[in-house]
Amino acid sequence: MAEGLVKSSRRTPTKFDNGFEPSFDYDGTPTCLSWSIEDVADWVEFLGFKQYRACFKDNLVNGRKLINVDASSLPRMGVNDFDHIKVVAKKVRELLGIEEPYWNRSISLLHREPLGLFLEKKGKTGTEADLLTFEDYKRQLKRQEKSKETKTAFNIL
Repeated sequence: MAEGLVKSSRRTPTKFDNGFEPSFDYDGTPTCLSWSIEDVADWVEFLGFKQYRACFKDNLVNGRKLINVDASSLPRMGVNDFDHIKVVAKKVRELLGIEEPYWNRSISLLHREPLGLFLEKKGKTGTEADLLTFEDYKRQLKRQEKSKETKTAFNIL
């Protein structure tokens, strides 16, 4: 979890408890995932972008869909000012607790942090995404790592 973020023990925060500061459930999941469309619109307005409130509401962006909001999707939603795009995209990353993209990163390196990967899966719709928890996802990653280690060990022999 990023430095200075608030950790919440509640499943569903009230939107004004922490002034929209990033907060996380006991398992490290961002609490904003449970926000409604109205909560997200309130957050955008809280950021100082009242003019984009309708853009987020018209695109039905709730907490789960915030996962997919980044600098490339904002213009399609109606946010066209580049300085505003930078601010909103940064605030979404902070809210979700994910790292800033490192554009000079080699593609041969392992994929991003577990939370970012989890959020990609959680951002989809359907029963599997609804039931997936961060703890379950971390267990899946450990099983995959063990499987890779086993395959590597057999290839050496």
